[in-house]
Amino acid sequence: MITHSPAGMFDCRDAYARTIEELAAVDDRIVAVANDSVGSSKLGKFGARFPDRLINVGIAEQNMVSVGAGLANGGKIPFVSGAGCFLTARAMEQIKVDCAYSEANVKLCGISSGVAYGELGATHHSIEDIAWLRAIDKLTLIVPADPWQTAEAIKAAAAHDGPVFVRISRMPVPELTRTNPRFAIGKAETLREGGDLAIIANGTLVHRALAAAEALAAEGIAARVVNMATVSPLDVEAIAAAAATGAIVTAEEGLAKGGLGGAVAEYCAQHSPVRMRMLGFPGFLPTGSASWLMEHFGLTADGIAAAARDLLGKGAQ
Repeated sequence: MITHSPAGMFDCRDAYARTIEELAAVDDRIVAVANDSVGSSKLGKFGARFPDRLINVGIAEQNMVSVGAGLANGGKIPFVSGAGCFLTARAMEQIKVDCAYSEANVKLCGISSGVAYGELGATHHSIEDIAWLRAIDKLTLIVPADPWQTAEAIKAAAAHDGPVFVRISRMPVPELTRTNPRFAIGKAETLREGGDLAIIANGTLVHRALAAAEALAAEGIAARVVNMATVSPLDVEAIAAAAATGAIVTAEEGLAKGGLGGAVAEYCAQHSPVRMRMLGFPGFLPTGSASWLMEHFGLTADGIAAAARDLLGKGAQ
């Protein structure tokens, strides 16, 4: 089923489900493991086509991750799929020990990440996930920005030998325009050139960063836009090039402290000191729609543009 989104906007879960089904059709090692989340992960069609390759463990996230690790040890390529807030918080020890420490070939898929479950409140917001997963050694972290990159990330995760976490949004996003589309783990994507400052974003903030750059261009400010889909390992060359502009704004649908913003700041503090603004959520959030939360905390094109002006000392336009 294709999600009904505003015209020109897409639910990345559709790309995720379609891609693992395509992969499974040509590789019988591909299996899916879910925590009573077949519907929200959009794995119904996968289960109908491959009924013996969809394992639903029920609401038992720790067991789900360990089952995934066991399947990987048995030669399968498991895609362990569940709501990002429960997958990463409840099963942290299993992610750390069974997957990362053991270097198991498990693909963890955090569905409906960020603040997609807006009205359900802080218990269902998945804004800490990148911050705490980034602290785990040997775990690749990918935050795709649109349906095309989601599909490419899933393909790359399947081909990668080792544990991978892919953060999959349900918040509608547009398909980004690319002149030379190519995805590789650990490589950032420069979507717009500019020498006055750089905006480094990922996930649902990338299209907003591009809109902010358009607005800044109308004011004579040339902003580079970098899509940093892979948070671990980081593309440090892309960060160094961004720092060479003299100013960096980071933007993400999560905690900037410890997340993408923290990762960029850590590198710059040691290797390329630069003025920075880190846009993200401050901590536990109030109840409200996803769109209201993004607007309220400045994670919009206007918010990114305002941060860029402030960083450059340009003031409000």
